[in-house]
Amino acid sequence: MTRLLKTVSHFAMICMIVSSVSAKPKASPKPDIKALLITGGCCHDYDQQRELIPAMVDMNTKLKVSWTILHQRTKKGDVLLDFYKNPDWAKGYDVVVHNECFANVSDADYVDGILQPHLDGVPAVLVHCSMHCYRTGPSKEKWWAFCGVHSPGHGPKHPFEVQITNPDHEIMKGMSNWTTPQGELYFIKKTYPTMTPLAESKSDKTGKMETNIWVNEYGPKKTRVFATTIGHHNETMMQAQYMELMTRGLLWAAGKPVAENLTK
Repeated sequence: MTRLLKTVSHFAMICMIVSSVSAKPKASPKPDIKALLITGGCCHDYDQQRELIPAMVDMNTKLKVSWTILHQRTKKGDVLLDFYKNPDWAKGYDVVVHNECFANVSDADYVDGILQPHLDGVPAVLVHCSMHCYRTGPSKEKWWAFCGVHSPGHGPKHPFEVQITNPDHEIMKGMSNWTTPQGELYFIKKTYPTMTPLAESKSDKTGKMETNIWVNEYGPKKTRVFATTIGHHNETMMQAQYMELMTRGLLWAAGKPVAENLTK
C-alpha cells in the first residue's frame, strides 16, 4: 500500500507539472539542454511515457531542458518514420532520447541514417525496447554496437532488485539499490568492449544476473550513450529512483556534471 501511494504521489506531481506548463505558457530562458524524445511503436504505453520522461527529468534537474517530442502514433513494429529520413533529423540537439519499439524494420539505409548523427557525436539515451529495435535486417550488428549490447529477448514480467555494480560512476554515485514494483528483464547475450555496466538484476526465469543499466562509447568519436532496459511499466517509471536515474543518465550523456545539476 505504501509503495502504491508513493507511485500515485509521483504521478500526481507529474500531472501537476504537465498541467502547469500547459496552462501558463510564457517565454522561457535559453535552455541549457535541447533534448529530442523519439517515441512510438509496438507493445508499450507511449502515450503516457511521452509525458513521463520529460516531466521526470524536469523535476530532478536544476537545468532548463527544452524538449521536442516526435511521437509516431502506431502500434506496428515495422513502420519507417519520416523524420528519420531527413539526414539532419538530429541537428541542433544536445541529446536524443530513444524510447521506441520498431523491431521489424530491416531497411539498411534507413537504420544507417538513424545512426549517422550519433556516429557524428550526438549523444543518446536509450530506454527499454530501443535495445530490441532494428534487429531483423543487415544493419542489426551496427545497431547493437550503438546500444553496446545485443539483447535477444526477455523473461516473464516480475519485480526485481536493481543492484548497482559500479557505484563510483558519475551516474550512479550516491544512489542505492532499489526494487521495481514490476518489470521486464531483458536477457543480454553479448556485450561490446565499448560498454561499461552500471547495474544488474536477477532473472526469475534463469536465475542469471542480467545487466540492465550501462553506458557506451559509440563510434570513433566515442559518443556518450546511456542505456537502460528498465522501463516497460509506467509504475516503474514513476518510481523516484527511476526518475532520478533517467535524469542522471541524460545529464551525463549531454556532458553536464551530474551531482551539481540535480535538484537534491
